[in-house]
Amino acid sequence: MFAHLQRLRLWLLAWAALSLLSGVYIARGELARQQEVFDTNSRIVHRLLSQQVVQHDAILATLALLHGGNAADRPEQRLPALYGQIAAASHRGANEAWPSAELTNAEAESLRLKRAVLADVDLQKGTYQLVLAAQPDSYALTIALRNMVPWAEWPMKPDTSPVQVRLDLGAKTYTVQAGRPFAAEDAGWTFEARKVLAAESQPFEVVSRLHVPWSALPWTYMLISAGAIALALLRGRMLVQQRTQQRREEERQRVGQRTRLNTLGELAAGMAHEINQPLTAILANTQAASRLLDDAEPDMTAARSAMQMAVQQARRASDVVGRLRRTVERPGSAAAVQSVDLHAACQHALYLLEPELQRSRCTPALTVDGTPLEVQADPVALEQIIHNLLTNALQAMEQVPPQERALRLVLSHTATHGVLRVQDTGPGIPPDALTKVFEPFFSTREGGLGLGLSLCESLAQGMGAHLSAANLPTQGAEFTLQMPLATPAP
Repeated sequence: MFAHLQRLRLWLLAWAALSLLSGVYIARGELARQQEVFDTNSRIVHRLLSQQVVQHDAILATLALLHGGNAADRPEQRLPALYGQIAAASHRGANEAWPSAELTNAEAESLRLKRAVLADVDLQKGTYQLVLAAQPDSYALTIALRNMVPWAEWPMKPDTSPVQVRLDLGAKTYTVQAGRPFAAEDAGWTFEARKVLAAESQPFEVVSRLHVPWSALPWTYMLISAGAIALALLRGRMLVQQRTQQRREEERQRVGQRTRLNTLGELAAGMAHEINQPLTAILANTQAASRLLDDAEPDMTAARSAMQMAVQQARRASDVVGRLRRTVERPGSAAAVQSVDLHAACQHALYLLEPELQRSRCTPALTVDGTPLEVQADPVALEQIIHNLLTNALQAMEQVPPQERALRLVLSHTATHGVLRVQDTGPGIPPDALTKVFEPFFSTREGGLGLGLSLCESLAQGMGAHLSAANLPTQGAEFTLQMPLATPAP
């Protein structure tokens, strides 16, 4: 009972930790989304207001080019009707004076800077004047900030948007959009963007601020996520219990598994598995020879080479059949071991698999760590083992893109054993399958018989060798074959 309560508490702690992490992830995602929208809207606001103030400069420059004319037909008099943000437009002729000292001083500053300048800025009322000194007439515009905002293109709803937008000029401030009210000490997150308008004559700073309180977080989604995690953990707990029960059943069945295997059926299936590859090679070579002989000018050398390869494969099939027959006739007899060049055996296996290597677009690498190795092995059995290991590696790498495929054969030795490592960059062996890969009829590949590795292990044990499997630290699987050295290393 105590153990059950301990496990239940661990599950509850896991649920709390995962729910917290999920909530933080969802909250961060929502804050990142709101900040992205805020940054986009802030850039749009700055661009729209910058277009307006640049237009004011352009209007004044146009008036200066159209200088002169009768008082009854002054172009600036029509500007308020054309532009809603221009509350008034005025000019000063050559023999006239401005009605206020602010305009007079601004004209002098404009003449000095050779551009328009601000005159009377009253952000509390939402107006300012812009003066451009020119010859013979100078011009001034009175701008109404509220009408300057292009609401039709505004990226936010000014009445409901939580974003505050204002124009600052020194200590003066004009609120364009009120946004959500908040105090500096309010808990939550505050985003702010500041940028000066793109007109040197009207250096207002556009300030956008957004405060996201805790209450604005997506609590509904966070609660849904916590519920989903609870359901997933409950389902996982049920699966763990089922898996535990299944493992108990497998352990009970494994005790009598080998005694229930039909030895003759296993040998027949193994024979079919091993003879299939040489028969395929015989068929391919004889077909190639037939095509070569059917040519108008038969290539006798190539045809003869193809037939010789077919003969080699036929002898290989015969050796396999003979060995299996000897095993049936003398089940307890050990394999006839002899001194074998391990490097040459690997090269021969790669030669036989050359078409498969080309089809899979995989270039093998055979490296020797030390001197060439002579090991004690059954040549036929060793060839079968290497051939099967390489074939399995190629089949495993079919699940990865061609550019990621790499097949490596690494030869090394200890003081008493020669070692062959076959490494691939496939998906690797599932951890729960590592202990089963050498069991008869077990296969991780769909449609596989599950006899290749089982037979390899039997052949290795029969000649005093050892075969093991593991996953590489980076990617892929590694099969290691250890065989006694023909001559122990000093």
